[in-house]
Amino acid sequence: MLKSVFTWADMKLNGDGMVPCIVQDAENNEVLMLAYMNEESFNKTLELGMMTYWSRSRNELWTKGLTSGHVQHVRELYLDCDNDTILAKVDQTGAACHTGNRTCFYRSMLKE
Repeated sequence: MLKSVFTWADMKLNGDGMVPCIVQDAENNEVLMLAYMNEESFNKTLELGMMTYWSRSRNELWTKGLTSGHVQHVRELYLDCDNDTILAKVDQTGAACHTGNRTCFYRSMLKE
């Protein structure tokens, strides 16, 4: 079980009672994905040592990789200076994106 120096009460929540979580590969700093956490998912992440989010589309707790095997083991957690965003550094197994891509940020928006 992981322990946090910050409690959920320390965080500034968005209008849905959640905090965005930026997920980064701990080895190469690649940004893998963005997800949202509520108090339940934050506590479950600390309990399991695996990233757990709140699925806004399914309206349920979602431990990343339980069905796909593409788990995210927590290496480090950081809270930003405004207490409203979490940065999770993880050991990623397989793809982070539901499309099968390593990262959710694989599509460039700018034309050459």
